[in-house]
Amino acid sequence: MDWTDEAFVLGARRHGESSAVVQLLTLKHGRHAGLISGYISVSKRGLGEPGNFVQATWRGRLPEHLGRVKLEVIKSYSSLFLNDPGRLSALSSACAVAEMVLPERQIYPGVFNATRVLMDSLINNDNSIWPAVYVHWELGLLTEVGFGLDLLTCAATGVKTNLTYVSPKTGRAVSQEAGLKYHSKLLPLPSFLLNGHTNKLNVSTSDIIDGLSLTGYFLKQHVFNQLNRKAPGARERLIYFLNNKFSTNLPCDK
Repeated sequence: MDWTDEAFVLGARRHGESSAVVQLLTLKHGRHAGLISGYISVSKRGLGEPGNFVQATWRGRLPEHLGRVKLEVIKSYSSLFLNDPGRLSALSSACAVAEMVLPERQIYPGVFNATRVLMDSLINNDNSIWPAVYVHWELGLLTEVGFGLDLLTCAATGVKTNLTYVSPKTGRAVSQEAGLKYHSKLLPLPSFLLNGHTNKLNVSTSDIIDGLSLTGYFLKQHVFNQLNRKAPGARERLIYFLNNKFSTNLPCDK
């Protein structure tokens, strides 16, 4: 059997002397692996770069087989950010997190479309926008795999305003008044995750770090720990970069 689909390359690992197994995030076939023969050749080596947007053609005798895949690059996002470590870190982190979190061959068109939005945001938006888009991407990923956070109302009082915390036990929002007594046990909830705005006037570096801490906590609890694995190194490098190299470029820092 065979199929052709749009896909993002999540990563590639050498297999044998000259081949590689590539992991893809496809629109209609979910996270799917395939073998690229002759991967070490100059003409094929760049096909497995994380973030490549490709047309993938997969062929296998049976659906459950690894199968072989042929890739045609439509857009190489990573090549656009070779001199921009921040954007390259975000791209690498998204690919690594998606590869670890998404079950193989389960279809998540929402994740695919959100990944495309994120990649385009890295190209089209300035340094005050894409970090917030990335945090929203992780928040959406949690929702798609069944661990979404409830940020609409306060878990304790039911109010919809002044939500400033998230309960680490329930993943539900808590208002400032209700959570004040227990604030040391709650997770900060940055306001840009409530209204969806990524306006540079509303998002500070501390907001971004709080957002990544929030999504990272629930990714760890529900996914990484269950797999007995640590968070991908690419995600840790993104956080390090935002903390140490990029903070002066984000407006509204205090």
